[in-house]
Amino acid sequence: MRFQDKVAVITAAASGIGRATADIIGREGGTVIAVDSNGERLDAAVNAILQAGGQAHPCHADALDEGQVNGLVADVVKRFGRIDVLVNAVGGSTIIADPGATTEALTLAEWQALLHFNLTGTFLFTHAVIPAMKRQKQGKIVNLASIAGRGLSEASSSAYATAKGGIIAFTKKLSIELGPHGINVNAVAPATTLTERIRPRWEQRPPEARARDLEATPLRRMGEAVDQAKVICFLASSDADFVTGLTIDVTGGL
Repeated sequence: MRFQDKVAVITAAASGIGRATADIIGREGGTVIAVDSNGERLDAAVNAILQAGGQAHPCHADALDEGQVNGLVADVVKRFGRIDVLVNAVGGSTIIADPGATTEALTLAEWQALLHFNLTGTFLFTHAVIPAMKRQKQGKIVNLASIAGRGLSEASSSAYATAKGGIIAFTKKLSIELGPHGINVNAVAPATTLTERIRPRWEQRPPEARARDLEATPLRRMGEAVDQAKVICFLASSDADFVTGLTIDVTGGL
């Protein structure tokens, strides 16, 4: 029970990697503060944790709205007295019509939308939880980057790559700032992960293209949300007490 008596705030918790992470933390004794803007999916995710015997509370909020984020974090601290874990899982490449658009094809609006969607929520939630974690003299922050941020995804736009590269740099810089306060800051960088949002796009690809993807991956399978969540939970647990400033590529060896 790695998360017994721990309070974990998880954004984008209604689906995908965020939900898989919430499931594990709830199963391992943590109190999950599940944040998402999709109320129906969020309630379903929280109910699943409760039915499995875990503790979870839904927070319907927009992670990109400063007022909502600050209010939510203040409410959590007031109610539970602490925040031990923050998982920043908001992000993605599919909010524009062509997630693989070349730089020449990108519009300024698309560029700005991808940077905003992938960076702002991570900043806002991190900014909001730092005072509580400093008072506690401990905390774990885990951010969601991507191998696109390493420049290693041919299928992603330069805007998405830039945003996720920013997450990697933010993680490293923040670890230096917060390390003296006992706060660990790390990230995971997934390759293609077959979440509810990505799986249909991958399955629509021609069979030969999917075969190439599998051939390029030494473990010969595509990642699932739980593969990413397991590494996130390692970084969020006491198992990683002496790990900070690191971005782990979770790619099946790609």
